[in-house]
Amino acid sequence: MMDLQGLSLLPNHHEFVTRFLEACESDERVVAAFLGGSNAKGSADAFSDLDICVITTDAAFDEFSSQRESFLQSLGNLVFLEDFGNPNSSFYIFADGTEGELNFGSEGHLDHIHSGGFITLLDKKGILTDTTFPEKEADESRQVEELRRYMYGFWHEMSHFITAIGRGKLWWARGQLDALRSICVNLARLQHNFMDAEVGEEPYFKIEYAMNVEVLSALEPTFCPIEKNAMLNAAQVIVQFYAETAQPLAQAHGISYPSELAVVMLNRFNKLSVQMISV
Repeated sequence: MMDLQGLSLLPNHHEFVTRFLEACESDERVVAAFLGGSNAKGSADAFSDLDICVITTDAAFDEFSSQRESFLQSLGNLVFLEDFGNPNSSFYIFADGTEGELNFGSEGHLDHIHSGGFITLLDKKGILTDTTFPEKEADESRQVEELRRYMYGFWHEMSHFITAIGRGKLWWARGQLDALRSICVNLARLQHNFMDAEVGEEPYFKIEYAMNVEVLSALEPTFCPIEKNAMLNAAQVIVQFYAETAQPLAQAHGISYPSELAVVMLNRFNKLSVQMISV
């Protein structure tokens, strides 16, 4: 079992890891445990969470995974636990503010539980001695499909925006602006690094670490009040940002840019804008 004195951890994190390590040591189902995330990288700060990984015997994996809640409850006052559809991972929060991610694997199946560097806390069988976890990488074909989906999906969301603001449903329209802007952010991330594995449903997640956010400065005025003219102007800015970003990406990655679709939607939008401004 590792001596934790050499680890630079927040006081509550140090106490938690101590309890975690003791629990893993006494549990015969557990063969190894390690620390990942920013603590393993040496970049943790006061806002960092605690990413821990448990490796069980192959025979005990299903049982241990199904009992994850009771395992974590043994470590303190657990107030939140969700896996968000991933059976091999859980996000936890304790009453003392300790939060993070608990990942599960078995000694015969280590490839899915972690990526990047780690700090071994416990290794009863030496299975981590020569183990490496490659950094998470995106699949190029998936990225191309994501790009195609964003390029065409943008105009689907634009159609909803036109309908919403045309009907005077300003909260709906504002939500569509957010959807359109999020697509633009994902496109900007792909333009900066086409293999950005974090592109997806949370486009703003750790974005300052992924790219130079000054690229997004043109979108700042689109965070506007829920007011008709302000949102129409914001939509125009978003459409321009989309076109300037999506067209070069389409050409670079062999995707047909939806020119005819864009013309149809822009005609609808421009016609509605003229009607609404003149009222």
